[in-house]
Amino acid sequence: MTLGPLMVDLEGCSLQPDERELLRHPLVGSVILFARNYSDPAQLAELVADIHAVRSPALIVGVDHEGGRVQRFRDGFARLPAARRIGHEYDADPRQGLALARDIGWLLAAELRAHGIDLSFAPCVDLDYGVSEVIGDRAFHARSAAVAELAVATLHGMRDAGMVATAKHFPGHGAVVADSHHALPVDRREFVDMDADLAPYRVLIANGLAGIMVAHVLYPAVDSVPASASARWIRGYLRDELRFQGVVFADDLSMAGAASVGGIVERAEKALAAGCDVLPVCNHRPSVEALLDGLKVAADPVAALRRVRLRGKPMATVPSGLQALRATPAYAAAAAALARCAAPPELRLG
Repeated sequence: MTLGPLMVDLEGCSLQPDERELLRHPLVGSVILFARNYSDPAQLAELVADIHAVRSPALIVGVDHEGGRVQRFRDGFARLPAARRIGHEYDADPRQGLALARDIGWLLAAELRAHGIDLSFAPCVDLDYGVSEVIGDRAFHARSAAVAELAVATLHGMRDAGMVATAKHFPGHGAVVADSHHALPVDRREFVDMDADLAPYRVLIANGLAGIMVAHVLYPAVDSVPASASARWIRGYLRDELRFQGVVFADDLSMAGAASVGGIVERAEKALAAGCDVLPVCNHRPSVEALLDGLKVAADPVAALRRVRLRGKPMATVPSGLQALRATPAYAAAAAALARCAAPPELRLG
């Protein structure tokens, strides 16, 4: 059985019988975890192993775990800084800032991989225009070049720990006020004015970026539908012009920003037709059930292969289990970098 395009969520800290059946459906290919699915490290490792054992090839298990405000697992995990804090370190000393980004990327991925989790939706590469509250301190920096450098360092840190990176929110969520969780943001800039937002993606793709999440944001100068349902953005620009060969994720199809496209089945159909490979559907089980009943998906071996490649890789520096991980020199080095990060960046004058 191949991995299907749907990414679904779970209710609690263990798999229920009806959820096991749901995960065996051929349209399902991955699971996304939330804070409600976590109580302690041992429970998390058991849950992830249980999900992986449901079928073969094993489902991909992911989580939105960036650091700062967006960190699903906290007690028992390192408290990761918001991306902006790493950007401040970069401003004080670019070399140290890049080293910190790589260390934090490794630590983020290593702790998740120690529990069997395959991927995290990180890094966020939106620019900090100072207008988007939902992005805010999740952005590394206002300058595109700084975002690109810090994101690449994070990518390499994650890769060192056996996890691919997924950049978001393509083509850019930082210049709009509205939050796509609750409304459809509209970015009225011309395409030529978005070059700074797109530049980090060019650099990341050149460095082997494996995943990109597309935003539920409307750019009317480019297309009449949100980017997540836009063949112009995904097949035209991302695939044809940028030559991106990795996995394209839609943002959560249950979000209000996706509702302008239609009902849940129509949203999924249009996202797939536009070129998305994975469709997360979160926090609304009736939508998942409607898709399992009504979504028809044509066989796409290339997309299926891309999805399989999201699987986390075993690494000698990332043993199974948090206790074993914390005994490694690599973890000690990353923890020391995190401790330094907890202090304000050094101010250098002149």
